Amino acid sequence: MNGVPLTLRVIIVGAGKGGAALLELFTRSPDVEIAGVADVNPEAPGLRLARNLGIRTATDAQVLIAEDRADLIVDVTGDPAMQSLLLQHKPSHAEVMGGTSALLLWKLAQRERDLRDQLIQAEKLMSIGTLASGIAHEINNPLYTITGLSEHLHDETRPEVIREYLDEIITAGQRIAGIVQGLNAFARRPQAQDIGDIDLNRTLDEAVKMARRATVLDQVKVVTEYGAVPPIRGKADELLQVFLNLVTNAVQAMEGKGTLTLSTARDDGFVQATIQDSGPGIPHNNLTRIFDPFFTTKDQGKGTGLGLHIVRDIVTNYGGQITAESTLGQGATFTVKLPASPPLAS
Repeated sequence: MNGVPLTLRVIIVGAGKGGAALLELFTRSPDVEIAGVADVNPEAPGLRLARNLGIRTATDAQVLIAEDRADLIVDVTGDPAMQSLLLQHKPSHAEVMGGTSALLLWKLAQRERDLRDQLIQAEKLMSIGTLASGIAHEINNPLYTITGLSEHLHDETRPEVIREYLDEIITAGQRIAGIVQGLNAFARRPQAQDIGDIDLNRTLDEAVKMARRATVLDQVKVVTEYGAVPPIRGKADELLQVFLNLVTNAVQAMEGKGTLTLSTARDDGFVQATIQDSGPGIPHNNLTRIFDPFFTTKDQGKGTGLGLHIVRDIVTNYGGQITAESTLGQGATFTVKLPASPPLAS
C-alpha cells in the first residue's frame, strides 16, 4: 500500500498486562519494530520485558515521542488525558490508537497469548508421550524391588533383616514417588505464582535425566562444562521444556552415538547455555528455517515441527534469544541466552 512503511515502528504507552501482551505479540512480527515502551511505573512488567529485549523504555511517553521514530502510538493506559496528550505532541506522520481500538487490540493480543500457552502445553504433553516407555522402565525397577522384598517378608522372622527389607522398600517407594512427582510438575499447566529463581545448571541436568526416558543415551558421552552462573527468573517447567527439547533433538540427531556437550557461562547480564552435539549437522538451507512453525525433517507422524518454534517463543518471552550454528559433518550448536535474575537488594 502506498504511504505505508515496510516496517511499522510502534511505541506502546502503558506497560501493564495489556502493554506486556502487546509487546509479546509485536516482537514476534518481523514487520513491526518496537521503537519504545513507556509507563509511569518503572517496574511495570512490560518495561521489564522491554529492557530484557534491549528496547528503549521511559517513564514519560513524551520522551519517546520527541524522538520522532514512531509510525503508530498505541495507548493502553485507558486514560483519556493521556490520549489527548499523545494527540497533541505526536509527530505529524504518526497515528495514535487508543480507547476502544486499543482495547480491541489488547484483547486480540491476550487471545493470541492464550493460544500460545495452549500450544506450549500441547507440545509438552506430546513430549510426555515419548517419555512413557522410559518412565515405565524406570518405575519397574523399584517396583520389582518392592514386590520381591515383600514376598521375602512373608517368611522372614529376623528383626534386623525385616528392618533392612523395609528400609529398601521405603527407598524404592520414594524413588517411584519422586518420578511421578517430577512428571506431574512437568505436565501441569504453569501458574503465575510458579515464577521463581532457577538454577540453569540443575535444569540442564534434569533435561538430560528426562531425555534418557525418551531416547537411548547408552552410547552418548555427556560432557558438562558448567560455570558459576546466577539464577534465571522464570517458570521451572517452561525452561525445562526448552532444554529437554534441545537435548532430545541433539541425541536423536546423533542417533544415540556421539558426544553431547552442555556448557553455561555468564555473559554481560545474561546467562548463556550451549547444547552441542557431534551429529551430522544441519544443512544451511534448513538452518534458516528450523525455528519456523511446522518445519520438520522427521518422518511423517514423528514430529509436529513445533518443538523449536515453541522453544524460541519461550526464550523470546523471557527477553532472551536462541541461535543455531552448524557445519555439515561437524554437528550442531544451539546457544540460549537468558537474562540473569537481578540480585536482591542488601
